[in-house]
Amino acid sequence: MAFPLLLPARAAALAAAMAAAAAVTAPAARAQAASERPLWELGAGVAAASLPHYRGAANSRAWLLPLPYFVYRGEILRADREGLKMLLLDRQRLHLDLSASATAPADSDDEPARHGMADLDGTVEVGPNLNWRLAQGPDWRLEARLPLRAAFTLARQPRAIGWSALPNLNLDRRVGAWALGAQLGWAWGSRRLNGYFYDVGAADATPARPLYRAGSGHAGWQATLSLSRRDGARWIGAFLRADSLAGSALRESPLVRRTNNLSVGIGMSWVFLQSGQLVPERDEFR
Repeated sequence: MAFPLLLPARAAALAAAMAAAAAVTAPAARAQAASERPLWELGAGVAAASLPHYRGAANSRAWLLPLPYFVYRGEILRADREGLKMLLLDRQRLHLDLSASATAPADSDDEPARHGMADLDGTVEVGPNLNWRLAQGPDWRLEARLPLRAAFTLARQPRAIGWSALPNLNLDRRVGAWALGAQLGWAWGSRRLNGYFYDVGAADATPARPLYRAGSGHAGWQATLSLSRRDGARWIGAFLRADSLAGSALRESPLVRRTNNLSVGIGMSWVFLQSGQLVPERDEFR
């Protein structure tokens, strides 16, 4: 995972966005459930990613940045490539935790539809996530998830910009040493959050960019594929994400130039410190 607090603000926003984009949980085989692992692990590496300036943008930007690696396997508090989590409810097929997502910052001068407008700060979204395990086998699992998150800008003076939801189906599978993940979700946003990305106010309106006020509700869909592998002290992971505004009223915003966007990223880290204390493998949160 990427730990935003270790990086400057803009790099932190990107690191959080890349970690969030790749956050399709890696499955764990039942045969490994009795194994033990260090309570915590610390490492560092590098990541490369190509991300659209925002969902619906015409252009993308390539990024290269340090990728800190931190894992903590506590009973309640846990950290992995999905971020920092606190387990709130744990039942046989149902559990509730805290989860996070993020977007990278964007310079409006790099996006034709936003020329002359204020730059977009990176954002972070944090909130409860309900997980319901629908089915599972020795090396796979299928879950329905319902994250509901409050959104904030990542700036010198952060501000709240509404809420988001991404109900999704998440399939995890282990193939040999590789952990594979697939997720399909339907995006929803509050008026303030949708407006942050897609509103055009009177000061920014032009003949080619008319006034627009985004509403709340359906904001399209997302599909993510990911894979990762831990080989001794080395961890490698990659993701591919498709974002679509199809079926969403947000397509009518003059700031939307593409209905569909692709994001891709790859990262590699090396673990150089680990706890001497061992804890049982917690496969639900690997």
